[in-house]
Amino acid sequence: MIMHNGSARYLIFFQYLGTKYSGVMKAPPHQVVKGVQNYLEDAVRSLRPVNEVSLSISSRTDTGVHALGNSAHFDLQRQNGKPPFAEEVLVDALNFHLRPEPISDLDVAAMRDAAALLVGTHNFSSFRALNSETPFKDPVKTLEKASLELGDAFVHKHFHRDIQFWELTFKSRSFLYKQVRRMTGALVAVGQGQMSVSGVKELLEAQDSQAYPHNLTSPPEGLFLTRVEYHRSDLQLCTQEDSLS
Repeated sequence: MIMHNGSARYLIFFQYLGTKYSGVMKAPPHQVVKGVQNYLEDAVRSLRPVNEVSLSISSRTDTGVHALGNSAHFDLQRQNGKPPFAEEVLVDALNFHLRPEPISDLDVAAMRDAAALLVGTHNFSSFRALNSETPFKDPVKTLEKASLELGDAFVHKHFHRDIQFWELTFKSRSFLYKQVRRMTGALVAVGQGQMSVSGVKELLEAQDSQAYPHNLTSPPEGLFLTRVEYHRSDLQLCTQEDSLS
């Protein structure tokens, strides 16, 4: 904190998950998705300063980008000649106004029940998106694993608040086009109460790609191919005689 002409200049450090923001910089009023700066300046205004609030951001980040340690400075002059906020008081006040948005806690038990329905050999037509290869791909697949566990993301070591990361793991010899993203979207919908466990069962039994709800497919961000496994038989040379049999 630096004092100047009755106002105090503060340098703050902050973290954010950028998924829901248009970037760190302030977005114009007509834009629906706001930037991190919009929320920071609103938090400062809640302290009712005399001066106009304007933050100078040190490092620009784009839409969806996260930050473990960005910074900004701003001037703040209190009303009626009151002394500047102590640094600890300012931090507590800003954090109070920047408290996390309320979200529905995931129904993990329901998600696991729904995931169990997908395990085994099924016709996964409802969970594939159509493309030019659809007529040539067998929709029957064997899903060996569909599990939901609390993840251990690297950001746990850097974020100064408790953020839970859940990991969905699917294992199969092969997958259909967008099958994993569609299964993920359906299970998340179950966890958020937007779809029932029986709804997943009905979707699987429909065996129809068009039966999958619109805009439910999970986005590709956060999807990892963890590894490819081979059986010994997969590594054997295929002879011309084998290919014709």
